[in-house]
Amino acid sequence: MRERSGVGVVCGLLVLLGAWLTGCQSPSGGVAEDGRLGGPATGTTGDNTPVPPAPTRPSGYGAVFLAVGECSSFGTTSFTEVPCTGERAAARVTARHEGTVRDGPRCPEVTDFVLHISEQRPASDEDGDGAVPQGYACMRNLQPPHPGDPGGGGGPRTIVGDCVYGSGDGQVRETACDGTGRREPQFKVVRAVTERADCPGPTALYVRLGGKRPVGCARPL
Repeated sequence: MRERSGVGVVCGLLVLLGAWLTGCQSPSGGVAEDGRLGGPATGTTGDNTPVPPAPTRPSGYGAVFLAVGECSSFGTTSFTEVPCTGERAAARVTARHEGTVRDGPRCPEVTDFVLHISEQRPASDEDGDGAVPQGYACMRNLQPPHPGDPGGGGGPRTIVGDCVYGSGDGQVRETACDGTGRREPQFKVVRAVTERADCPGPTALYVRLGGKRPVGCARPL
């Protein structure tokens, strides 16, 4: 994450033709340790004309592209950052990481979907220079449905409470436990364990979950 340059105040003493000129004044808001102005401030120019405070960007929106707690518009391939209180807001960022999903940290369990953020030029960025590091945002819908919830039939992770069906190629796919998905559920993940031997007796299928407990114990429905 880039940091904006700080604001400093320099005081100088100039001797010119035997007259002393002093022309420095600190802003009334003060300067924080990280170099940012500590609060609104006004000053005066050399002719005592008031100088208005510099405009600031709204807190929590726009300072960092899709930071945790911020919201996106609808869409998983074309999207923009929008105020969470606006009518275009669709989902909120619950976690934000740089790099790729394959190499980076896992999203929270109840993530509804993942936004892949291009390294080139998305609609908005951190500091206005047209570039945002490649990354991904873990998203949670502001309103139901929540496919990432247990049994919801979607989301980037399979978790305890999810249902799956055999896809015919030796793999399983997630589907809604209530039967509203395109395919009927055949198995339900009832426990996550470290090794297959830790699964309960009625286990009929082992599902790869990943994480610290990578084995999902599934029973038939």
